[in-house]
Amino acid sequence: MTEENINDGVQIIQNNSNVLDRVILALKPAGDGSGGSQEMDELPPGIGQYDDFHTIDWQRDIARDRMRHRYIVKKRGDSICDLIRGFHDAWSGWLCVLLAGLAAGVVSGIIDIGAGWMKDLKEGICPQAFWLNREQCCWSSNDTFYEGDKCAQWHTWPEEFGYTSINFGSTVIEFIMYVLWSLLFASLAVLLVKTFAPYACGSGIPEIKTILSGFIIRGYLGKWTLTIKSVCMMLAVAAGLSLGKEGPLVHVACCIGNIFSYLFPKYGKNEAKKREILSAASAAGVSVAFGAPIGGVLFSLEEVSYYFPLKTLWRSFFCALVAAFVLRSINPFGNDHLVMFYVEKTRPWIFFELIPFVLLGILGGVVGSIFIKGNIRWCKFRKESKLGQYPISEVLLITLISAVINFPNEYTRMNTSDLIKLLFSQCGIANVSPLCDYNRNFTKVNSPVEMAEANSGVYDSLAKLSLALVFKLVITIFTFGIKLPAGLFIPSMAMGAIMGRMVGIGMEQIAMSYSHLRIFQKACPEGESCMTPGLYAMVGAAACLAGVTRMTVSLVVIMFELTGSVNYIVPLMAAVMASKWVGDALGKEGIYDAHIHLNGYPFLDSKEEFTHTTLAADVMRPKRNEGPLCVITQDSMTVENIETLLSTTDHNGFPVVVSTESQYLVGFVLRRDLSLAIANAKRTQEGVVRNSRVIFTSHIPTPWQGPPPIKLRKILDLAPITITDQTPMETVIDMFRKLGLRQTLVIHNGRLLGIITKKDVLRHIKQLANQDPESVLFN
Repeated sequence: MTEENINDGVQIIQNNSNVLDRVILALKPAGDGSGGSQEMDELPPGIGQYDDFHTIDWQRDIARDRMRHRYIVKKRGDSICDLIRGFHDAWSGWLCVLLAGLAAGVVSGIIDIGAGWMKDLKEGICPQAFWLNREQCCWSSNDTFYEGDKCAQWHTWPEEFGYTSINFGSTVIEFIMYVLWSLLFASLAVLLVKTFAPYACGSGIPEIKTILSGFIIRGYLGKWTLTIKSVCMMLAVAAGLSLGKEGPLVHVACCIGNIFSYLFPKYGKNEAKKREILSAASAAGVSVAFGAPIGGVLFSLEEVSYYFPLKTLWRSFFCALVAAFVLRSINPFGNDHLVMFYVEKTRPWIFFELIPFVLLGILGGVVGSIFIKGNIRWCKFRKESKLGQYPISEVLLITLISAVINFPNEYTRMNTSDLIKLLFSQCGIANVSPLCDYNRNFTKVNSPVEMAEANSGVYDSLAKLSLALVFKLVITIFTFGIKLPAGLFIPSMAMGAIMGRMVGIGMEQIAMSYSHLRIFQKACPEGESCMTPGLYAMVGAAACLAGVTRMTVSLVVIMFELTGSVNYIVPLMAAVMASKWVGDALGKEGIYDAHIHLNGYPFLDSKEEFTHTTLAADVMRPKRNEGPLCVITQDSMTVENIETLLSTTDHNGFPVVVSTESQYLVGFVLRRDLSLAIANAKRTQEGVVRNSRVIFTSHIPTPWQGPPPIKLRKILDLAPITITDQTPMETVIDMFRKLGLRQTLVIHNGRLLGIITKKDVLRHIKQLANQDPESVLFN
């Protein structure tokens, strides 16, 4: 979301006092005229809430909160209790995000530690303390020296079966245990998801974006989803599948924020206010995923949040800071950093390197577009075919294929975060990886790295990395969308890091072979190596992730916080912008927006422009060939008429008019509120029968004859947003985006003509884009 759109939205929603004051006055119950929360409490339970898979009314919820706040301020001087209640209301938002940040940091630390232990369990065990992973096991060893990651305390599975040397038998045992553990972890994860929390699958970011735009998905942010997703995230990563836990951490953090919001009625009972807490929680999710608090705030602002006022910005920053501090205190990776692949580079880049950096951006945009198109086609096939009926079989098949193909290649067998760490690293005297097999002789520990010819180990690694790149691209297309917690950040970064490392090695060898050229003579004095393949890997990772997600500013800041150096902001910006331009040229949507549209969620993207010249009359319902609009009259319909209307229609609300003849608009009533109010009146009010009249006026006509009426003026919105039939659709769409509307009524000279809902707007946009309008499933 751009800054201009955010400022416009904040200005319209928060500062347009004329509109909000009208809504507040309309929401005040009839009675003595004082209004306020006391009378609102007299309404039946559930009034003002929303059904599952429905869009909230931002205007109504914000107006309710304004009215509640005015009542608290008014009562603050009455007593000490009211004064304390006022202070509690003022700092409850900060307390809520503090609790969410603390919990997000703790949960993330547990997930990181658990995933690290499980992934090492596929290769061996620490007999002295089975709960330790390989690195921690070797820390506890008394060995003064051990080669690589091998130590006496850590036993591989072939060693447990009696094999002391590497031979065919030990390799077979290692392969069998690797595949069996992968299948065990994956099967356990998919069974838990399918049995206890179906919403725990996937990345969660498309749904979080939709929820933050005002959509209701009951249970998606519940305690069962939080528990199962946290456990299954560890299992899925340990299974060796091409997925990551960083994206699902945003979902987990939002679950935590949602649960804590119910401790504070100000947020728990108001869906619009609750989304302020969820925006802050999503920032904390990215903060603990990458150790990037500022990047987390920008991610929430740029990628997921729909309504982001200034106070939410500060609370998001505070929540992300607290979460990062807690995770840093836990130190799950034992390296005093928040991520496993933290890198620290000091060597400056050269100006002409912008050319390969931009090339990496172009490659990232192409790879991202290929992935998006392939994954969306596969997900459509899964939904439309019988494959979607067998999620467990699909997960086990993909896990088996991944494990069998991953095992022979050391770069696919290792955990993806370990691979990124290796590709980001800089070759030095202590590095024994084949990627650093150069013809160099280090004479001093701190001596500069000299330019050298690559040996066979480097070329073998390049061949294996090429195969790893192709396999990861193909298998991730089929993996993202299965019934497991599956993030895209890490697989995308791994693909980009592979491309970047390969380009970096190529540039390094070119600089060595043509060191006599002027550009290399100035940049590489006295034969020192002036190219850093690890930097190219980092730039490639950012480029590929930008191509997949279409993130820009937040991604650059996240990568900057990963390296801790401002020297590489320009290369990152160049690659990310090139990737986004190429990706947008090949396909407008990022992966998250594509999945939102695939699932039919009612998400109205504020970044898209509407350039057509249609009018409100072209979109409103009913159409000319359809029946009349379903309306309720203000004082002539009975309980039986209302119940018949509710049972024969599925509309979310009904306009209230003076009479069927005049069609002059009085207000708008929600279906849920109407149904609850009538049921409550039947239960609590004496004399209510089927032919009792339902009255929406402030006064009962006199003299009154017949059974006692039901007075429902309290639930009537007397100031619904209205437009004329000649309003351009460009203006209508702008109103839906910036005011967060769920519907608007169409009038002509004060008489009601029709209604336009959010679903109507989305279907109209798809129809003009030659897409299937029926793909929009919800309102």
